[in-house]
This record gives sequence, structure tokens and C-alpha cells, in this order.
Amino acid sequence: MSHVAEMERIDRANTQWLSELVAERGWPGKTLVGEDGARAAFLLAQHADAEHQRVFLPLLRSAVAAGEASDTHLAYLEDRVRMRNGEPQLYGTQFIVDDEGFRAHPIEDPAHVDARRASVGLGPFADYEAHMRDLHGSAG
Repeated sequence: MSHVAEMERIDRANTQWLSELVAERGWPGKTLVGEDGARAAFLLAQHADAEHQRVFLPLLRSAVAAGEASDTHLAYLEDRVRMRNGEPQLYGTQFIVDDEGFRAHPIEDPAHVDARRASVGLGPFADYEAHMRDLHGSAG
């Protein structure tokens, strides 16, 4: 089995597990599973398929409103769902590779992206973009 196929298998299994958990207990927030568990739940949601992400997003929103989850995590999942829906992202967390090269998925109202990022505990977009380019070996 290729590494990609194995990762996809693991993501499917994790998505199924998270789906069953939220159906039974609700979103696994900080009170239920601690900071590390809440972060792990977000990561499982972030790597889920688009259909499950659309289900998880309002649950994570409610958990954030209740102080049970991170608004930074919500920003990442919000952007991922918007990108998958063909909508511009709000926080500039998602990057793509297409015929224009490595770049951020389009951002809604880019003049105010840094204010939105700051409101959820993220640093300036330019710093994040430079970091992402370093990670992905893209100079531009």
C-alpha cells in the first residue's frame, strides 16, 4: 500500500471515529478531553472529507462559542470548508498549487485579512505565507 493510500485509509478511519464520538457525546471540547484532545479532534476534522467537514464546522463553532475549543482551530476549518465549497477563505490559512504555482487560495477582503487573523490569534498573513513557501520549497 502506498503512503498516500495508507494516509487516506487512516483519515477515513479517524473521520468515522470522530463522527461516532460527536453523535454520541457532542464535540470533544476541552472539558471533556483536555487541551490536547480538543486539538486532536480539530486535526481529525481538518483531515476529514469535505462532507464531514461541513458537519463538523458548526459543531466546532458552537464549541468555540462555549469556550470549549480554539478559535484558531475554527479559522483553519472555516477556511478549509470555504475553499472546498469554491468560496474565498477568510483567514488565509489554505494554500493550493495550480497553473499559477504555489499560492494562497483566494482571500475574501484581503485588505482586512490581518485583522481577522489577529482576532483568532494568528500572526500576520505575510509571515505565514513566507513560512508556507519555506515549507513547500516555493520561491514564488
